[in-house]
Amino acid sequence: MPPRLLIVDDSRVSRMMIRARVQALQPDWAVDEAASGDEALAMVGQSAPDFVTMDVNMPGLNGFDAADRLHQLAPGTRIVMLTANVQESSRVRAEALGVQFVQKPITDASMLQVIAHFTGQP
Repeated sequence: MPPRLLIVDDSRVSRMMIRARVQALQPDWAVDEAASGDEALAMVGQSAPDFVTMDVNMPGLNGFDAADRLHQLAPGTRIVMLTANVQESSRVRAEALGVQFVQKPITDASMLQVIAHFTGQP
């Protein structure tokens, strides 16, 4: 069964950009999308993904709270906070949650960082 990635971002354009880059780099991965933290948690409750990219600033449940709950539902899931919210407090909170922090914009370089984290590459 191929690895499953869940992209969580309230921006449809961001989700499309992430999906396109991931599918170019990892064509065998299955990719799902959620437009909010709440939607992501509902999806994870049905079937846990291997990997998650999570935006921070979203309506409803923010990315940090969603990541925290997601870890409780699916402890083995690797999460990357992929966000334009680059405040030091955001980096510290991501580290405290045990998730990788990657800064937007969504570029080939930032997506290579995300993929490297997911696949355990240096």
